[in-house]
Amino acid sequence: MVLALTVCGLVVVLVALGLFVFGLRRRLIQRSGGTFDSSLRWDVPEKPDTSGKGWSYGVSRYNGDRIEWYRIFSYAPRPRRVLERASIEVAGRRVPEGEEELALLSDHVILVCLHRGTRLELAMSEDALTGFLAWLEAAPPGQRVNVA
Repeated sequence: MVLALTVCGLVVVLVALGLFVFGLRRRLIQRSGGTFDSSLRWDVPEKPDTSGKGWSYGVSRYNGDRIEWYRIFSYAPRPRRVLERASIEVAGRRVPEGEEELALLSDHVILVCLHRGTRLELAMSEDALTGFLAWLEAAPPGQRVNVA
């Protein structure tokens, strides 16, 4: 009986600690400001896939001339993807269709981009999209930026 209570107590403490570290990591990412919620789908085909598969929810953070993208459900202290401003080409935008509407947050718009030859899709709110496009166009003189 005592062993069972000890094991149950230990499990509860470990779950609480895990949730605390999750929250602490997100706070540390957002602490420096310049963050927005976004979903990312990496290496997508030319034809839009509306099945909703491949989307990962995360937080994007502006860091100088780069966007750092962190998965929400991860303990990793480093970003999963880093996108350099000079390497991002915007190919178009669209609204979620089909099962994508269930995989993404309700007000998100999908931005289709190319980054160093890799086709990716970023989903974000209209406000975040406006900021993202302004950030892309605000590149220092001499940098090539392609915004469709």
